[in-house]
Amino acid sequence: QVQLVESGGGLVQPGGSLRLSCAASGSILEDYVIAWFRQVPGKAREGVACIQVSDGRLSYGDSAKTRFTISRDGAKKTVYLQMNILKPEDTAVYYCAAGKWFTLHDQLYNSWGQGTQVTVSS
Repeated sequence: QVQLVESGGGLVQPGGSLRLSCAASGSILEDYVIAWFRQVPGKAREGVACIQVSDGRLSYGDSAKTRFTISRDGAKKTVYLQMNILKPEDTAVYYCAAGKWFTLHDQLYNSWGQGTQVTVSS
């Protein structure tokens, strides 16, 4: 079982930046994929980005391709989401998740963090 803890959310003005962190512990396999999702109340969860822990392979959702960057640290225990040029429509609860498939389909992830709120507002 993998445990995930997100941090780094908060209130930021439009055009600003935030870096979210996802700290992983427990039974982390080398071939795990860590992903970031976001959700607004009343809407479906959206895949933001994912990274293969073993080789660093990346994938981004359409909303994140030009402004967000996913990365992992050298010990492969923390995954980051650097978010730049934030817009009000980026406001959401951001979750990280762990799974065995390289995908942004949330149903294929079996371990989830508690989420961190990101609010973009002036």
